[in-house]
Amino acid sequence: MACNLTAVAVTLEEITDENREAVLALRVAPGQEQFVSSVQDSLAEAAEYPPAKPWYRAVFAPDEPAGPVGFVMVSWNCEPQPPEIIGPWFLWKLLIDERYQGRGYGAAVVRQIAELVRAEGATELLTSFVPGDSGPAGFYQRLGFVPTGALDDSGEVIVRLGLPST
Repeated sequence: MACNLTAVAVTLEEITDENREAVLALRVAPGQEQFVSSVQDSLAEAAEYPPAKPWYRAVFAPDEPAGPVGFVMVSWNCEPQPPEIIGPWFLWKLLIDERYQGRGYGAAVVRQIAELVRAEGATELLTSFVPGDSGPAGFYQRLGFVPTGALDDSGEVIVRLGLPST
């Protein structure tokens, strides 16, 4: 399968009073709800698991001035406490709004997160996904993630992206 190598620009910005309502309104496409929790549920999880050191941002694209295109949350250099907390560097949530999917924003976010955590000394970025038809397995595979052979406590497949030092 051909991979779109066109670089898409995204910025990761803090959630503020000005953008909070627009970020909370982000929605995945119908049928994807089983794979990605809502922003509101993700923020509730962040509050529930402070030891996971949640770091989250709204995703903006310069060519989409109407507002945020997505949301991302990472466990930022946390102490792993399997099976609840995976880390130290774990891509915990990635949501691109249904209106903006298929444009490369998700891949751009993952690449930017990978560079951010590599700059902090990470040697790998972990994530997990719900296996299933039309799920994100192929997306992560195309970005270079490989299965670790482990599952999290809810049966999600854990995958890793090696981050060689530059």
